[in-house]
Amino acid sequence: MRDFLACTAVAILPKAEALSGAAPAACRIFAAIGEFAGASRPIVPQRLPVCDRLEEALNIAAGGPPSVMALAVAIAALSPDLCWQRRKGADREPESFFDGHANALVVGPGGIEDRDDVQIGLSLMAPHVRYPDHAHPPEEVYVSLAGGAWRNEIEDWHEPGQGGLVYNPPGIVHAMRTDEQPLLAVWCLWAG
Repeated sequence: MRDFLACTAVAILPKAEALSGAAPAACRIFAAIGEFAGASRPIVPQRLPVCDRLEEALNIAAGGPPSVMALAVAIAALSPDLCWQRRKGADREPESFFDGHANALVVGPGGIEDRDDVQIGLSLMAPHVRYPDHAHPPEEVYVSLAGGAWRNEIEDWHEPGQGGLVYNPPGIVHAMRTDEQPLLAVWCLWAG
């Protein structure tokens, strides 16, 4: 897991200055990760139907820039231990979303590293899926590893590309969608 966190920091921190608002959030998140290791705990791994697309998404990521390739390797090593879950309320969404998305919490409440100040996890979406509009109090930084477009209340749909960052200020309504490729992204939330 430490390789995953180190690779995530390398993929995000150097680019965060170029994205308005992302640098302070990213710096807080990775400073906290470096200062305190939360309690590691065994979790029961779980796969969902969309996890059949993980290998494809990791192969796409492996063709990206060096920081994305390294992160893909770290995710592949961590994948047997991940507990993939659906978004709360997914049962009220179209079936394509219900079976076409999953999130895995690596760091945070109930994650492999249990802590309450930082959340770091993965999102995986099958092709032709739209993650519904949603908002949450913590600000969020994503690094895109494979596929996908993002939007929020101040930015129209855009594709950040492999290794590109997306920043969502606190409480802003935002969403994701895919076209032909699956989406794989790492997200980091400052909840401290």
